[in-house]
Amino acid sequence: MLKGSCLCGTVRYEITAPIAYASHCHCGQCRKAHGAAFASYGRVPLEHFRITAGASAVSVFRSSAAAMRSFCSTCGSNLEWRGTADPERTSIALGTLDDDPGTRPGLHIFVGSKAPWFEIHDDLPQFDADATGGNG
Repeated sequence: MLKGSCLCGTVRYEITAPIAYASHCHCGQCRKAHGAAFASYGRVPLEHFRITAGASAVSVFRSSAAAMRSFCSTCGSNLEWRGTADPERTSIALGTLDDDPGTRPGLHIFVGSKAPWFEIHDDLPQFDADATGGNG
């Protein structure tokens, strides 16, 4: 089991399945939502993700017709990205994990819209768009 929380600790969650897939997303929405060069997400089946504290502080923002993002309304921490094309899965912001997920991001997506001031210096595969089936 993995545990995670927001910056202020109001929202806490647990994941009861391994994170089998993780990526770094460079799309403009992820950059804006995280205030960083990219966002790192790990995908899990929705049935294995559970808010254990602070559910009333979780706010949801529909960032596009294809996706919603949840965040803590107290501190603003981004918690998850959920695509409408795959409602059975959610992508957890890896930075909110309190535990080591046991997996590492395996690719960069949406590098066609990456921040011009950021250079990728690893050997992970890079895709101009979404090669993940909706992890974004």
